[in-house]
Amino acid sequence: MAKIITIQEALEMVKNNDHIVAGMAASEGREFFKSLHMLHGKVNHVTIDNCLPLYPYEFMVNEEYKDTFTINSWFFSGDLRKAFKNKNISFIPNQLHFAGVRRVEHQAPNIYVGNATPPDKHGYVSLSLSNVYEKEMLRAADLVILEINPNLPRTLGDLEVHESEIDYFVKVDYETPILPDIEPSEKDVLIGKHIAEYIHDGDTIQLGIGGIPNAVADQLHHKKDLGVHTEMLTTGFMRLYQSGAITNRKKTLHNGKFVAAFALGTKELYDFIDDNPSIMLLDGNYVNDPCIIGQNDNQVSINTSIEIDLTGQCCSESIGPIQFSGTGGQTDTATGAQRAKNGRSFIALYSTASVKNKETGEREDISKIVPFLKPGAAVSLSRNDVDYIVTEYGAVRLRGTSVKERVELLISIAHPKFRDELRQKAREIGYIA
Repeated sequence: MAKIITIQEALEMVKNNDHIVAGMAASEGREFFKSLHMLHGKVNHVTIDNCLPLYPYEFMVNEEYKDTFTINSWFFSGDLRKAFKNKNISFIPNQLHFAGVRRVEHQAPNIYVGNATPPDKHGYVSLSLSNVYEKEMLRAADLVILEINPNLPRTLGDLEVHESEIDYFVKVDYETPILPDIEPSEKDVLIGKHIAEYIHDGDTIQLGIGGIPNAVADQLHHKKDLGVHTEMLTTGFMRLYQSGAITNRKKTLHNGKFVAAFALGTKELYDFIDDNPSIMLLDGNYVNDPCIIGQNDNQVSINTSIEIDLTGQCCSESIGPIQFSGTGGQTDTATGAQRAKNGRSFIALYSTASVKNKETGEREDISKIVPFLKPGAAVSLSRNDVDYIVTEYGAVRLRGTSVKERVELLISIAHPKFRDELRQKAREIGYIA
């Protein structure tokens, strides 16, 4: 039997120079990390790896603790973006299916801290809401501490772990973190309608996070026999299943099953996935492997970007050199979908963004289709790997096109007030005559 301990006893196990890995998003051990800052002055040089943390932990956001704790993250949250100024936070460049594998190769954790359901009658816990890298880190760590929470849904797949593999349990009773539905904007709806025109009955789909993917889901309720192979399982998928659009009957891989690496959404979603044998949360190293994704005939990948240049390079995670989010599974799913028979990949973005002019202080619109990405911008999806690009002005397919052809296609879906300027810049650069 794994030993039941208190949060204070768990904290006392942290030593100088320890490397701690947290579960992703709703799988983080919230009570442990809420208290971690209390070790300030008692330990030195503690490193924490996390991914999309959902709570503004003191050790992470308070500048007072920056000399004690170093944070590395696979995917920034809003709290990490705000705390980045403290200069103890760094991004881990990654493709999500390799995130855990390559981090362990570089540095295995001393401690893994996550959450799980209480053990069942056979002694197995479910890691519940994420299997992106958690099981791998758990088995690589010297010490494993799990917060067991009766409010978590018991999910199935390959994230069941026997209690004999856990060193310590901490009993907790907090509510499962919620990702509320975002009401789609007018632009989101237009983009959703453009993409929905290219999705056919029987397709298997992947959706990313945010308003645009939610708007796409809203436009698919009239489709039939859709399947799901996705990195993130969202409330939108649940609603498509309830409306009859998703059946998973036409899938060529894991027929009849939802396949995902993690889940995040509303309480209704968590009730839906609880003990549901039609849902498999499998290892992210498997789910997001492009070679696996490509085994789904008619696989469709739908993700978003921050800006795209006239040759098709997509920056989806930074604003210039400043990290905003993360690569996540964008490259995994985009390239995987294009490996599939009849597969398609979509990158969606608004045609403009409203930003503050540094000289006047006034807000102004800028084009998100640009001649060059901002200096220091991360290329999340290579121009070699783009397929469809979508804005509120339409969808164009770049697969197989020349730079000259791409320029004209992308300008055609840019905001009309920027099209002449983009064409002039393209001439100056030499992309077009």
